[in-house]
Amino acid sequence: MEKIYCQGCGVLIQTDDPDKLGYTPKSSLDKETVLCKRCFRLKHYNEIQDVSMKDDEYLKMVSSIQKAKGLIVHVIDIFDVNGSLIKSLPRITGDNPIILVGNKMDLLPKSTNHRRLMQWLRTQAKEAGIKLLDVFLISSVKGHGIEELMGEIEHYRNNQDVYIVGTTNVGKSTFINKLIKHTTGFNDVITTSYFPGTTLGFIEIPLDDDSSLIDTPGIVNKQQIAHYISKEDLKLITPKSEIKARIYQLNSGQTLFFGGLARVDFIKGDRQSLVCYFSNELPIHRTKVEKADELYENHVGELLSPPNEKSLSRLPKLTESTFRISGEKTDIVFPGLGWVSISQDATIVAHSPKGVAVSIRKSLL
Repeated sequence: MEKIYCQGCGVLIQTDDPDKLGYTPKSSLDKETVLCKRCFRLKHYNEIQDVSMKDDEYLKMVSSIQKAKGLIVHVIDIFDVNGSLIKSLPRITGDNPIILVGNKMDLLPKSTNHRRLMQWLRTQAKEAGIKLLDVFLISSVKGHGIEELMGEIEHYRNNQDVYIVGTTNVGKSTFINKLIKHTTGFNDVITTSYFPGTTLGFIEIPLDDDSSLIDTPGIVNKQQIAHYISKEDLKLITPKSEIKARIYQLNSGQTLFFGGLARVDFIKGDRQSLVCYFSNELPIHRTKVEKADELYENHVGELLSPPNEKSLSRLPKLTESTFRISGEKTDIVFPGLGWVSISQDATIVAHSPKGVAVSIRKSLL
């Protein structure tokens, strides 16, 4: 096939993978104006769709932001901060100012202390070498916090362009669609011959005569469990409503399985409560540590599911991380899956798919 470029965003057109940048159906190649699916949806339905791009490709593509002047809005998933905070962001954005937007607030328990959470996000960003102007908490799906954020974006952008960046599955497209509806009106459809100067897979949505809101493809972070499981399993592990704490009284020598995707072994410590924060649809199974390996071997994908058969074919083996908890209430975090809260001294062995690194933090709740 001869090389054809999208007349909207300038990306190379491909007809093989609907989830990747530049996709268009083969039937569209004969049209006078060839648009990728993402540009087509924006032009005709006033709607942005998420597409993904690998880390190295992404870094190469967005290096142009370093030379531009604008406000960077980094959207992350509150439920998966470790997997969605882009640690290489300063390399991508240069000296441009950054605001951090924690999305999916509607999934956290109502008891969540917002001020404490925002302070924790600032600390996480600082440790990653990201200097922030400000932090905001929103829910793209519910619309919570969107209006306030839009006002602050207008204040901070100083009449310059706004770049929206984020990993895949953080709700970036839902967020942008809310902004489009707010700035253009629900029934207005953006139609131009397309946006001049839009290249390399960026999509520019005019804010005024001189500046634009610029959507960039979602970066693929291989530390996110989402990249190792099927779409059916991803739906199961992704919370759709406020997560309900599930409390298990455990003695040392007991194990909790989270489906068959992760587990914690309570190795040493007094009997205590382990408070689990996962999708309400993810089954949790208790057993003895001495029986856990055999149970996993014989029942992963059945009693211990997800993963389903499709996920099992590509899920890395579970690896161990040992944590000694003492002194304060601590969360053991499984990126993209959830976390377990422990309030007393304990030795815990956490098992997660290789590459999906478990970590601990001072408890958020």
